[in-house]
Amino acid sequence: MLKANKIFFHRAMSIHRSGPVFWGWYVVFSSFVMLTLIYGARYSFGVFVKPMFAEYNWPMTVISLAASINLVMYASGGVFAGWLLDRVAPKWITTVSVLLTTAGFIAASFVKSPLGLYLSYGVLVGIGSAGSGAVACTASIGKWFVKKRGIAIGIAAMGIGLGTLIMAPLSGYIVKSFGWRVGFLCIGALTCVVGIVTSQIFMGKDHPERYGLQPDGEPLPPNQSNPHPHDGTVEKPSLKPILADPRFWLLAVCNIFAVMTVMMTFVHQVAYAINSGIDKLEAAAALGFIGIMGSGGKFFFGWLCDRIRDAKYSAALGFLLMAVGMFLLYRTTNVFMLYWFALFYGFGYGSLAPVTPYLISDRFGRQVLGATYGLLTFFSTGIGGALGPILGGFIFDKTGSYKSGWIMNTVFLLMISLLILALKPNPKEG
Repeated sequence: MLKANKIFFHRAMSIHRSGPVFWGWYVVFSSFVMLTLIYGARYSFGVFVKPMFAEYNWPMTVISLAASINLVMYASGGVFAGWLLDRVAPKWITTVSVLLTTAGFIAASFVKSPLGLYLSYGVLVGIGSAGSGAVACTASIGKWFVKKRGIAIGIAAMGIGLGTLIMAPLSGYIVKSFGWRVGFLCIGALTCVVGIVTSQIFMGKDHPERYGLQPDGEPLPPNQSNPHPHDGTVEKPSLKPILADPRFWLLAVCNIFAVMTVMMTFVHQVAYAINSGIDKLEAAAALGFIGIMGSGGKFFFGWLCDRIRDAKYSAALGFLLMAVGMFLLYRTTNVFMLYWFALFYGFGYGSLAPVTPYLISDRFGRQVLGATYGLLTFFSTGIGGALGPILGGFIFDKTGSYKSGWIMNTVFLLMISLLILALKPNPKEG
């Protein structure tokens, strides 16, 4: 029976793209579901900040540190996850990661001290989401597509926005109706069921060459042997030349500052809106609206990457739109202005998910996409992402307002929208 299943799957994978659906699109679908789940859950943390502050009266800096620890663990785990994804299929990586994430959310519902929050949401959810988030999903997709890489990653990355759209308001409703502890429990249960089913069904294969195909579903030329035989012998990719390449470090700097603004905004935007006199549910819904616009941005910027000479121009446009959004947040005094901020910032923020792996694959090659993206995530999320929430909390504790933080973010985004244009192209095809 097992042998028959293997034969059936091999035949299904070896079809020409004019036949049944190319398996790469199933990878896109599963990645869309995983990103919807994982990022929707993680980005809902801002909904829990105010209730925990009200119950325990912990300083905002103390609560925000949990988000920073989460991002440090996410970034550190992403390096290992990316390394593994260049060597094995993602199925078991994502399954174990989902279980860790579930355990973290369930444990978070029982916390009574900052240490408990740091260990549950910070450590467990951070490590767990590293192996089931953007690194795992986009690296998997990047190995199945070249010509349609931008649109494929863009479609999957729309899940991040959809997750924010669904999970933030849903979490806000649950927290308002039943309390923040029940909110964490519900997120954990949903993560467990959907994440494990998706991983086990759709994420068992790594790249098309093992099944007699090229990326995008093209068959291998008749006179070309399979460069990735079924015995599992695959050339081990190396990061040494990438670490010596200045282009990697330019990408790292730009993404550090971009992710710093994202995480400061997602963690503190709801509290800022409530402090500005905006209703709790409207403030949480604005976070969801960022998700809507982010989904549109992910599709648009992924589509744009496939059609312009160099994807760095997509990145520059995305950073610029984020800067406009941050300035509008600084000027926000009512819900109308809050939604204008969400429109610009969300659409620009949507560029990060498809453009970053596209630039990596284009410059360094798709066979090292997992390890390189994981390493870049270590710097961008581990430094920028971890700094953003705690810096926002520090600014609030010192000034009683987030406004100076929003101005700082605006300046940084304007700077990197220009800096990314200095990224040199690859003399060879990626």
